[in-house]
Amino acid sequence: MNNKFLSAAIGAAVLGFGASAASAAVLDDVKAKGFVQCGVNTGLAGFASPDAAGNWTGFDVDYCKAVAAAVFGDATKVKYTPTTAQSRFTALQSGEVDMLARNTTWTISRDTALGFNFRAVNYYDGQGFMVTKGLNVKSALELSGAAVCVQSGTTTELNLADYFKANNLEYKPVVFEKLEEVNAAYQAGRCDVYTTDQSGLYSLRLTLTNPDEHVILPEIISKEPLGPAVRQGDDQWFDIVSWTHYALVQAEEFGITQANVDEIKSTTTNPDIMRFLGSEADTKIGTDLGLTNDWAYNIIKGVGNYGEVFERNIGETTPLKIERGVNALWTKGGLQYAPPVR
Repeated sequence: MNNKFLSAAIGAAVLGFGASAASAAVLDDVKAKGFVQCGVNTGLAGFASPDAAGNWTGFDVDYCKAVAAAVFGDATKVKYTPTTAQSRFTALQSGEVDMLARNTTWTISRDTALGFNFRAVNYYDGQGFMVTKGLNVKSALELSGAAVCVQSGTTTELNLADYFKANNLEYKPVVFEKLEEVNAAYQAGRCDVYTTDQSGLYSLRLTLTNPDEHVILPEIISKEPLGPAVRQGDDQWFDIVSWTHYALVQAEEFGITQANVDEIKSTTTNPDIMRFLGSEADTKIGTDLGLTNDWAYNIIKGVGNYGEVFERNIGETTPLKIERGVNALWTKGGLQYAPPVR
């Protein structure tokens, strides 16, 4: 569910005004208005979705809250802009949003042609396939001749074509622009297969009438490193958003949680943790970021550590039941790794 860069003409036009869009200090603008404007999904269970009262929750939403906590010491100082796969990049480039936290893949064209900056990968994902159990399919290699539902204007659409061509398989693409249209078509049986990021499949399966009647196939056909994005041109804001993720990861590695952060801050004699939480007398890490020295403490107090964010939104105790897998800490065989905070 990850946009390609629409077209060369649109990309060039967007870059034309986007390249200077972040020339002013985003942090100053955010502080002046009193909140972070965060671009999120229009509604993807576990990642970003509003309840009936308009309260947003989810894995990506917690990243918006974490940045607000780092800046303001208050995780509630966020406003959300729902964006589609087609509109998300324009929203970021135009300055409508300060950051994008919308299950978006880091690619070279987005780094270059669209003028975005990615660094932190908060979810290592890959494209997969979902089918009904009645189709009696165990592998994507058995899908020759199938009708496949896919969202237009996405890397998903391109990966699908490449995979079937590489494996000499025929397929009929059933293409829609809006996610809701793809969901409805699959639910109505207009296609045999649904393809998008595997995390999205886990989420979307929950919206189906009989979720247990659908199975996600084992193949992962692409690399989809997902994470927050900002406009190029403001290294300070880029650092703040990136190091917010690394603080979440480092907190988990240290064993610091939302529940114990106060106790640890007041009792620890570990210089690494003291520096991290801003209680070391000579630390300047926070002020070097343009924040207060307790920026990491505020993040943990506001949303917890990376493991807590993962588990409460999409983990094995949630309806999505997603295992940590490669998103485990590097100390536990995964890819989540924070550079030294010093």
